[in-house]
Amino acid sequence: MTDNQMPPEVLSSFDVEVNDELAHEAGKAASAKSASPAEGKKQIRKEQLRVLYTSPGFIIGVLIVGFWIIASVFPGLLTTYDPKEFVEAGPRVKPSSEAWLGTDKNGWDVYTRVIYGARKILLIAPIATAVAIAVGTFLGLIMGYYKGWVDEILSRIIEAILSIPIILMAIVIIFTFGRSTTVIIGTIAILFVPAITRTIRSAAIAESDLDYVMSAKMRGESGLFIVSREILPNVVGLVVVEGTVRLGYAIFTYTTLAFLGFVGGNITDADWGIDVSQNYEQIARDVWWPSIFPAVAIASLVIGVNLIADSIDKAVKS
Repeated sequence: MTDNQMPPEVLSSFDVEVNDELAHEAGKAASAKSASPAEGKKQIRKEQLRVLYTSPGFIIGVLIVGFWIIASVFPGLLTTYDPKEFVEAGPRVKPSSEAWLGTDKNGWDVYTRVIYGARKILLIAPIATAVAIAVGTFLGLIMGYYKGWVDEILSRIIEAILSIPIILMAIVIIFTFGRSTTVIIGTIAILFVPAITRTIRSAAIAESDLDYVMSAKMRGESGLFIVSREILPNVVGLVVVEGTVRLGYAIFTYTTLAFLGFVGGNITDADWGIDVSQNYEQIARDVWWPSIFPAVAIASLVIGVNLIADSIDKAVKS
């Protein structure tokens, strides 16, 4: 039977279904057109946050980092000893009920020193990372937007800095300016600025050729306005990812400098890098716990930060 031979009631029902479907599609199209760009961006951010908060890696990373933040801010909640207090168990006691992680050669509780050792590293590494992100993002946006001779000069300087081994540069800076906390923070920041700048520069170059930047130029907006109000909001996800990734590197860099003895302060203070440096030679004598447990703490914090960084990166790209 052909369409012309169908009963009238069948044709009428078919027409209603088609019309309803077309009306539904038209409504969706109209809604999409009426939605403002701001609402679209808001919806994208909500979806990214949903992906982030449901990521197992992000949850585990937050738990790990959160524990060490609590340890650094409220160490008294996690231990009753002082990091330089001689405990009754005595020196070089293996992990036991008397001393959970054992004691070191001075008779100090290793668990307590691990807890208190988180304080300095979680002060220096985040500040150094924040400084590096601020400077690197600013330079990257300027280079990516203005290009030309500004990009050429700054690119050559960055390439020269990147050609120098990181540890060598750190040692030179520290020997020149001293071992104060401010110098250590500045040193770590300087080490990471070039890599951050190159990453943000690439993103800024890609963004500067898009229509919204051209529209801003045609409106007569200043370069500073375009960089800060137009391009920066569209690369902020990349900036956050860079920040979390560099935080992990900053933690590792600080502990390396502490292990090599290039940080200031008293060597008897609780510090993961210093504790590893002061006790690692005893591993050959089967006294492994005073150096292994601080090293495990370093690794756990870096792993936690990296899990958060990977989760943020996946959410931004989703």
